[in-house]
Amino acid sequence: MRTQSRRRPPRATLAMAAAGTLLAPLLSGCWVGAGGAGSGGDSINVLMVNNPQMTELQKLAPRFTEETGIKVNFTVLPENDVRDKISQDFANQAGQYDVATLSNYEIPIYARNGWLHEMNSYVAKDPGYDEQDVLRPMRQSLTGDDGKLYGQPFYGESSFLMYRKDVFEKEGLTMPAHPTWQQVADLAAKTDGAEPGMKGICLRGLPGWGEVMAPLTTVVNTFGGTWFDKDWKARLDSPEWEKATKFYVDLVREHGESGAAQSGFAECLNNMTQGKVAMWYDATSAAGSLESAKSPVKGKVGYAPAPVEKTESAGWLYTWAWGIQQASRNPDNAWKFVSWASGKQYEQLVGDEIGWSNVPAGKRASTYANPAYRQEAAAFQEMTKEAIEGARPNDPGVQPRPAPGIQFVGIPEFTDLGTKVSQEISAAIAGRQSVDSALKKSQQLAEKISEEYEGR
Repeated sequence: MRTQSRRRPPRATLAMAAAGTLLAPLLSGCWVGAGGAGSGGDSINVLMVNNPQMTELQKLAPRFTEETGIKVNFTVLPENDVRDKISQDFANQAGQYDVATLSNYEIPIYARNGWLHEMNSYVAKDPGYDEQDVLRPMRQSLTGDDGKLYGQPFYGESSFLMYRKDVFEKEGLTMPAHPTWQQVADLAAKTDGAEPGMKGICLRGLPGWGEVMAPLTTVVNTFGGTWFDKDWKARLDSPEWEKATKFYVDLVREHGESGAAQSGFAECLNNMTQGKVAMWYDATSAAGSLESAKSPVKGKVGYAPAPVEKTESAGWLYTWAWGIQQASRNPDNAWKFVSWASGKQYEQLVGDEIGWSNVPAGKRASTYANPAYRQEAAAFQEMTKEAIEGARPNDPGVQPRPAPGIQFVGIPEFTDLGTKVSQEISAAIAGRQSVDSALKKSQQLAEKISEEYEGR
């Protein structure tokens, strides 16, 4: 018989805690507008994040209305705000929104709480959607504990290493086909100062469970560490965590971008685009911006797999996906929208109307077989596909895990825990405290989660 800690909150409390903690950003953005009459009949309400590919979808949505007669009312918000609004509406099953953008972090948790409509029944009746074309890691990451699908990906990403091919050639350096982190550190030292004002590497240092903790956790994984062992014991005080974190902090302090403690995805993208860094380890989705027609570094960037130490692969897995609220008054029409927005035909529409480099890729095998896409994304498309297919969300390290996730731990409490730990790590990057001090405080934070979960 399982014993329960006296300090452990009941399941209902934890479920509602999810609504208050699933709030932190992976990307940044700005408000682009909102809409929203009531849903029902031939109208649905969609709540989504304001990244560029989503706003392009909003512009193309009249095509969906023309084809189906279904009007779509969009509410489009920055990531912090949209996560907050989604969690409130879905946790209360208010039914104000039929469809919302959710990630592979939230979807299994929301499904467990009964907040999402399963999609298997729709997929079975919609052969044109071609579920088997969706990349396996994406399907798996959007599947609930009951084996049913609760989300469909809009786009997907992993992580890899981006580097300036021209700078490497000038310095007589070669990027290994499968670099280790030590090799990356050596290359960062050699490219630091290769051009005026150029640093060796950009690594996120900005606080946030989806900012500095995303790349750092992949480093921890491949160095042999884990947030929690299979029995839910916190392991942030382990030698592996200490070694990985000191390596990361030392690398970014010695050869990383200026202002590293305030640098997230957007800042590193800017640094790489402007030639301020020779390398950058981050999301595969960044490649489209680096190779865009207006990019100063278009054609100058090479791509390599996520660096490793003890594991064969280390890339993360992330998707912005569509979820249908269980309380939706119009789930059938909601599915028609999801099917359209995540389907092959939508990718073709974007390719024809906007350009193939703008296609929300990273989710379908057919995208990577499309000659038009392969030509326009030739520099990075194969490496991206390999990174996503090689991601191991259920087995990302060297030991069994109690919850899925590569760059996160798939529990509701992780947003709060990850954010607090990130603040300690960022302070170490800024030089305000030692890594030892940061990890000592972080271990104490993680032990509170251990108390809630041990014995389950």
